[in-house]
Amino acid sequence: MDFSNLTEPERRARVAEALKLGEELRKAKEYDKGIDVLVEALQYGVEKAKIYFRLGNIYFDANKLEHAEYAYRRAIDLDPTHVNAHHNLSVVLRKQGKLSDAIRMKRHAERLALQYPQQVQLTPEQIERARRFARRWIVGLGIVFAVIVLGILMLVWR
Repeated sequence: MDFSNLTEPERRARVAEALKLGEELRKAKEYDKGIDVLVEALQYGVEKAKIYFRLGNIYFDANKLEHAEYAYRRAIDLDPTHVNAHHNLSVVLRKQGKLSDAIRMKRHAERLALQYPQQVQLTPEQIERARRFARRWIVGLGIVFAVIVLGILMLVWR
């Protein structure tokens, strides 16, 4: 299939759909279908580190540890700061009996996690709740400030 006629936003949208479908197939334990979806998504040429990371997850769940190791290593090659890929690779290495490599990778993942903390993704509901809280807090501060100013003015005018 020729993807060259697609714009980058269109390719990103298709990859996002593939990532979502791949995760659904992984949860449904339809590993081969999920792998096919994600391998095809690699052809779009965007978000490759995310795709390889998800492939690693599917391979791990399917107990294809060599494939999972390869996928996590590819994700790391593409994004050396991918904390979760480092962590998951350490788990794969441990299951393969490569303990010294697993320990080294786990420590590296922990250092990366401190350097590159994950951004929290809030739902629209959580964002609205935070805004309501902030508005109440600001109004409360305004009232406290007004009471203080009135108290000072009353003391000055006596």
